[in-house]
Amino acid sequence: MRIAVVIKDRCRHDRCNYQCIQYCPKVRTGDETIVKTEDGIRISEELCAGCGICVLKCPFDAIKIINLAEELEKEMIHRFGENSFRLYRLPIPQKDKVVGILGANGIGKTTAIRILSGEIIPNLGAYEKEPSWENILEHYSGTAFVEYFEKIADGEFETSVKPQYVDKIPAHYTGKVKELLARVGDDYDRWVEKLDIENTLDALITTLSGGELQRVAIAAASTKEADIYFYDEPSSYLDIKQRLNVARVIKEKSKESQVMVIEHDIAILDFLADSTHIIYGSTGAYGVVTQTRGVRRAINTFLYGFLTEENIRFRDAEITFESHAPRKDWHTEPLIEYGRLVKEWDNFKLETEPGLVPTGEVVGIVGPNATGKTTFVKMLAGVIDPTEGDIKSSMSVSYKPQYIKPDFSGRVMDLYHSYISEMFDTNLFQSEVAKPLDLKPLFERELSNLSGGELQRVVIALCLGREADLYLIDEPSAYLDSNMRMETARAIRRFMEKTNKAGLIVDHDVYFIDYVSDMIMNFSGSPGVYGKGEGPFEMKEGMNKFLREVDITFRRDPDTNRPRVNKTDSRLDRKQKHEGKYYYTN
Repeated sequence: MRIAVVIKDRCRHDRCNYQCIQYCPKVRTGDETIVKTEDGIRISEELCAGCGICVLKCPFDAIKIINLAEELEKEMIHRFGENSFRLYRLPIPQKDKVVGILGANGIGKTTAIRILSGEIIPNLGAYEKEPSWENILEHYSGTAFVEYFEKIADGEFETSVKPQYVDKIPAHYTGKVKELLARVGDDYDRWVEKLDIENTLDALITTLSGGELQRVAIAAASTKEADIYFYDEPSSYLDIKQRLNVARVIKEKSKESQVMVIEHDIAILDFLADSTHIIYGSTGAYGVVTQTRGVRRAINTFLYGFLTEENIRFRDAEITFESHAPRKDWHTEPLIEYGRLVKEWDNFKLETEPGLVPTGEVVGIVGPNATGKTTFVKMLAGVIDPTEGDIKSSMSVSYKPQYIKPDFSGRVMDLYHSYISEMFDTNLFQSEVAKPLDLKPLFERELSNLSGGELQRVVIALCLGREADLYLIDEPSAYLDSNMRMETARAIRRFMEKTNKAGLIVDHDVYFIDYVSDMIMNFSGSPGVYGKGEGPFEMKEGMNKFLREVDITFRRDPDTNRPRVNKTDSRLDRKQKHEGKYYYTN
């Protein structure tokens, strides 16, 4: 089965010569395989020979010609239109369990939730006509879904959805938090306490931070009386302690109702979910939901990148982790040294101990939100000056801030040609940065039209493309899916190794930090009031120190060596705490 997809937001037919039509062999023989339309082009899947010439000739990477297994045709759930995205199969809710959904962005995870929540009536591929529940019930007759969809169709099944983009909430509601929660249900006090947002109740939604907005959204979704709850990316904006607390809240909710979760932080998904569906496919083209697996097996399969039962490889190379900490000794000269630093604001004070960053090393910076990590990075970057202390260095710095805004007017390619033209054309940048970050499809896009994840990739590459001695990258995993997080971590790691430069990386994703770091700098304190920075330490010491403060232990998966969160007060949790082995156990 061959599918032809034209990704509309990439197709810039007003800026090309329709090379796809000019070079198509079938068009040259007189067939109307590709024709012009008012909004771009249309490709006939019946006439397409699958040569792929149009894919290669399209300057905007807007065309995908893909061969799929024939049997998938009968399992199509929804298709958005001709030459548009299609979803095959659906994840299955389970009673008393948290069902996880794991996969890249743009392959149907949120679409699946919209169908299961009743927001979208699936059309089973017949996009030309209005979909009906009658057709759906007939299609699923005799399956586990028929009763589920019967209740959705009859309005007897209540659903609650925590949206993916919580930063858009203030655009729809500007009142106080407690007023918003009261509109959803009466039982909000329970979730307010568990999510530690009592101090936000009298605040306006428009004044909340990203982390506060996330927890308010989770509280609102949990307060609503429903039969099934969907949580779309609940860990965004949260530090690791908050993420684990949210995971516990969602697990508690699963004892009362059915729960599904989309999550890109694999450590949190592992801790949270009982079973998991992988969704594989091609961004913007199609997605296929696999059968459910136990969460450990699902994550390991995802890291391997190969589905044995379907004989499908969806990753070029498997992702592996080291069971031992990196080397303890530093053989390179210090790139930057700093004494005790102090930064005081009206209501916040940060103190950091003396430290150094060696050339060619990557320092991961961990700690709770609002304890001064970003402030410290800004001091090293020269964005702000310390109140006390000096930074001894004549180095050049490239800085990627935590919050990014598309303040450049033009295409991504224009941005790179304006700021990193020399580095952009090098083999190093193209092979070690542009390719793993999948930037080619974005080059002709307007910066202002990019999604959060696309903008994040563009800005990380811009940071690495600047000539510098030290690269300061604040929360690079934000907005990225689980696959792109690992690819980005690998890209940063290899770039530092090949250029012999140093990096400081602030992030809350344990897998990301584990993969990219040689050393760890640990921040602690009272969020929003006082912060203390210590280190850098060698990896094992730094992670053990950090996790001891947040009272969490990790073990290593025997097959992949990936970190796995131990259940609180389990036998292994107690044993590792007694031995002081909170992270590396070898």
